[in-house]
Amino acid sequence: MAPDLISFSLFALSSILIVVNPLGALLVYNSITEFMDSKDKRKVAAYGCRIAGAVLIFFTLFGSSLLSLFGITISAFTVAGGVLLFGIGMEMVYARTSRAKVTATEKYESIDAEDISSMPLAFPMISGPGTITTVIVLSQDTPIFSEPVELGIILGSVIVTILITYIVLISSEQITKRIGQREYRVVNRLMGIMLMAIAVQFIINGISQAFPMLTGSAT
Repeated sequence: MAPDLISFSLFALSSILIVVNPLGALLVYNSITEFMDSKDKRKVAAYGCRIAGAVLIFFTLFGSSLLSLFGITISAFTVAGGVLLFGIGMEMVYARTSRAKVTATEKYESIDAEDISSMPLAFPMISGPGTITTVIVLSQDTPIFSEPVELGIILGSVIVTILITYIVLISSEQITKRIGQREYRVVNRLMGIMLMAIAVQFIINGISQAFPMLTGSAT
């Protein structure tokens, strides 16, 4: 059981971390806080990460229940989520900010917005559709009471990802000085390829759940 939990922990953490993409969030964060002082920048980063964390924790705990409420099957959502993540991965491979995370309009409007920490930083940049989809798919087979260990792993992965993102944001000046556009594109493309692989796995899992006879798992 221990090896399975370790594998699940690594898969959960890597999936959430890659989708959030702290370096991608950093670029948007730098652009929308360009004219702020260091103190205000830290406030934006802290508040944005708190909101994003709360959103992801909520959907980790209750996302599957919401799907059931609207009559959406987990298998259908898993396939749809895989397609969405594949598209985000493609954008990352081409070193572009995915429109599923933040559009050019949202980025432009944030310049004059009073609370940029909630939008576009917290949503949709950090806790966007792709990240929400990821935590719901990961938690689909981990009910709150029957699978507390796996659920705890997902929640822990969310918290660790948010902490890493916060550290990256408040260290924006140091990171920007050391990582240029060339290095960012290399890292972004590698993470994009990994995200596409995760997306394909989601699609395979969803199809296997919807059509178990294709994998020979029907009883």
